[in-house]
Amino acid sequence: MKPKKPCKHPGCPGLTSGKYCEEHEALHRGDRATSTGRGYDSRWRRARSRFLKAHPLCVRCQEQGRLVKASVVDHIVPHRGDEKLFWDESNWQALCKNCHDSKTMTEDRYQEYRY
Repeated sequence: MKPKKPCKHPGCPGLTSGKYCEEHEALHRGDRATSTGRGYDSRWRRARSRFLKAHPLCVRCQEQGRLVKASVVDHIVPHRGDEKLFWDESNWQALCKNCHDSKTMTEDRYQEYRY
């Protein structure tokens, strides 16, 4: 029998004989709801479009003195399925894709999404 290896999920110390431990296997198997199932439907697309028209520049790039067109509406505090937080416009910020991807992979990354 082969020795167990560390789980491939970032920051997980668990050992497994597969790729992920039992706790993270479902997370990486694709059991996550579709984007529409998570609330990103036609209503969201309309709200996103309206928000980006009102806030056309990336807020993080502006802080660095650069003017870059925003293309993503980011939830400042990840909503994690909380519908009230999802629709709270004070929790939205306009970001370019580069800044959004960077924020998601650093600030939002290590907490599991629960829908």
